[in-house]
Amino acid sequence: MKFTSLLKRVIVESADRIDFLIDTYTKPKKTDKGTKKPKLSVKELAALVAADPLSRLNDIDIETANPKELEKGHAGKYTQWLIKSYLNLNQQTEIPYGENGYEREVKMLKERFMEDLYKVTDDLKKFHRFKNKLPLEKRQIQSFTPDQLYDAVKDFDLTLATTTKSERKSAPVHPGAELFYDGTDWRVIKIEDKGAVGKEAACFYGGNNQETRWCTSAPGASWFDRYIKDGPLYVIFKPSDTDVSPTTGLPKNRYQFHFPSNQFMDKDDRQQDLIQLLSGPMSELKDIFKPEFAKGLTVGGDKLSIDNFKSGAVGKFIALYGLDDLIENLPDTLIEFQIQNRDKDDIIINIPESIGRFKNLDMILLDNCVASLPNSIGELKLLRFLALPNNKKLTALPESIKNLPNLFFLNVKGCPNVTVPQSILDRAEDMCGGCGMYDINPLN
Repeated sequence: MKFTSLLKRVIVESADRIDFLIDTYTKPKKTDKGTKKPKLSVKELAALVAADPLSRLNDIDIETANPKELEKGHAGKYTQWLIKSYLNLNQQTEIPYGENGYEREVKMLKERFMEDLYKVTDDLKKFHRFKNKLPLEKRQIQSFTPDQLYDAVKDFDLTLATTTKSERKSAPVHPGAELFYDGTDWRVIKIEDKGAVGKEAACFYGGNNQETRWCTSAPGASWFDRYIKDGPLYVIFKPSDTDVSPTTGLPKNRYQFHFPSNQFMDKDDRQQDLIQLLSGPMSELKDIFKPEFAKGLTVGGDKLSIDNFKSGAVGKFIALYGLDDLIENLPDTLIEFQIQNRDKDDIIINIPESIGRFKNLDMILLDNCVASLPNSIGELKLLRFLALPNNKKLTALPESIKNLPNLFFLNVKGCPNVTVPQSILDRAEDMCGGCGMYDINPLN
């Protein structure tokens, strides 16, 4: 046997061994510059191995298996491609490496990749079975990204689809959903029921994963539960579209929006440009979705936390509606209100008088982003923390804050031009010798 053939065989056999993969990807490596962190966790590696339809795991439970148990299995021929695709996600971010929000976006991309692994498994099954029907230049898995793989194999069928009579029934609104909007061109279905009837509706509008690739419509999967707990799903389609699916009778072309996760997907579960959609073909939905979008920026309608104005969901909202509209459309149920301008851009937010409607607010943090506060802030009777650091253009605080009975902490550190009302200073203890942080005696 030639040396090159022997070397190739050794490499292939090593890649088949999970102990080799564990050593290569999940253990820290010593270099001249120090110790490099592992590229994958054992759990991540196990999930990627399991997603390869040619892997043999011998009934190993990948959720609980330790490295020794995993080593009893064998990785399939597509595992290395899956690993490479996963590790390359850090090159697909909108935010450049090193900038604020980069790590968070990489984490989000990795979570979505893991979430969609079952779809990639189906695509790999089709590829393995039908690759001889593809052009010669497309018969090597290395030539594809996961999205490109789907495009190459989506027209192949592993099995004939079967549907029940109830699935074939076309209904304007399925139980578990509600008609949210019915306009000139578009219809919007809202699903917010968190129980079995809500999941049935999600499965129906997603075609039970036969008409769309939405993970929320997979009957046997738990992704619906994960998403619905954070906020409702919206299914959007044109009722006038005559190109319909035979199973549900719904238009084949449809979209699913989930604002809390910043996901706006077409039927192939591919992220769409929301700004382009709502400024163009879906413009009639722009104002309809404004309060839903604003609420989606919060955590459960209770907490707003913003530290990036350029990208992500906040960046999309600002591009569509402007920054001032954000506060006007937030839910009344807010408990925490945090906006931090960490990018150090010259951004000034106009805090409207309507902030007084957030009667449950316990904390306000406005870092490097305001030049003034409205008098209505004195109506927030439950407010305990008021932090306004690094606001160099802030010159005064409204006298009305003296009416806040529960206020016991005020932070104006880094605000060299601000004047604190004497009525507050009379109740305050300087915490750091003039640095701008005060411990205040509540009125109650």
